[in-house]
Parts: sequence; C-alpha cells; structure tokens
Amino acid sequence: MGQVLGDVLGLAAGVAVSPLPIVAIIIVLATPHGRRNGLVFAAGWVVGLSALGAVVLAIGGGEDASGQGQPADWVGALKLALGLALMLFGLRLWRHRPTDVTQARLPKWMAAIDRFPPGKIFLLALLLSAGNLKNAPLTIAAAASISSSGLPVGQQIGAMAIFVVIASVGLLVPLVVFLVLSERAATMLGNWKEWAARHNVAIMAVLFFVFGLKLLGDGIDVLTS
Repeated sequence: MGQVLGDVLGLAAGVAVSPLPIVAIIIVLATPHGRRNGLVFAAGWVVGLSALGAVVLAIGGGEDASGQGQPADWVGALKLALGLALMLFGLRLWRHRPTDVTQARLPKWMAAIDRFPPGKIFLLALLLSAGNLKNAPLTIAAAASISSSGLPVGQQIGAMAIFVVIASVGLLVPLVVFLVLSERAATMLGNWKEWAARHNVAIMAVLFFVFGLKLLGDGIDVLTS
C-alpha cells in the first residue's frame, strides 16, 4: 500500500495544481449563490475524478502485478504513451505562451460561469476534472498503477480515494477560505484569480512537461524491469 501511495501522490499533486479549475471555482464562489454553487462545483470535481479512476480500476482489475512485484507491462506502455503526449503538449503550450503576462486572457466561456445553473456548474466541474488534458492522463496513470498493484479491492479503492482527496486540495482551499471568511474572502480570492489567470499557460506548460517526463520515466522503468 505504501509503495502504491508513493507512486500516485505525486500525480495527485499534479492534478491539484490546476489554475483554470481554481479560477473557475473562484468565479463560481463570487456568484449570488456562491456557497451552494461552490459545493456543487466541488462535488462535480470529486465525482469526475472518482468516476474516471473507477473505470480504469474496473478495466485493469483483472491484471495483477508481475511476479517480481513490478506493475504489469500494460501499465508501463500506458504511462509511456501518456508521458509522451503530455510532454509534447507542454512544449506546444510553452511555445504559444503570452510574452506579456498582463495581456493573458481567460477562455471566453469563463465569462458566462456566473450565469450557470447548478446542473451546468456540476457538468463544468466534471469536464475540468475527468476531461482535462492534464488531469485525465494523470488520473488514468494513477488508477492504472493502483489496479495493477495486486492489492485487495478494498485497499485499491482506499488508495484511489486518497488520490482524489489530494487531487482536490487545489479546489478545496478556495472553497474553505470562502466558507470560513465569507465576504472577507473576496479580496484574497480575487488576487488568487488574477495571478492564476495571468500565469495559467506558463504553469500548465511546465506541469505538462514535468509530469509527462515523470510518466515517461516510469513507463520505461516498468517495461525494462
């Protein structure tokens, strides 16, 4: 169990550091029903990660670790492919990052978030967790490692739950700040939003490349062991 957690907690941290979802929940918290909408957004995020992880666990559930205690070969191949994809996308993002961060702009769809009903907020959170180009590969890689670890089903579910909790910290911090400080949190959250919006592309590019490199290395290690 400890070895599995050591393998996936770094990936969970990569999911947690997600500027756009953090900006999205800050915008949601600024809506007239911020408390309700923030909780709905957080629920959608957790459900998205959990559902994606559960699917991978179910698909890989019949595959055990190798006789030497190493992950199965399919896990190595999957991590290799995901790592290459993340690295290439990270390089592409870096090449197209704004040269002047003061000119950085958020996606146009974010301007409409404050008019979203709860159902649409939930779906948005699902998309930003399970459908995100960074978060989805990292979640898939983590679930693949867990599913091939040879752990009992209960421990696999527990490991996946820990992954989801750590991966949600980035969203939970603004939510907790808002719930505790309420109106006094507006200035603090506004500053976080502005900083994340300005540096989103550069942060994402670095994260894509770093975690892509990690997955690439992990994949090579599994396939050559």
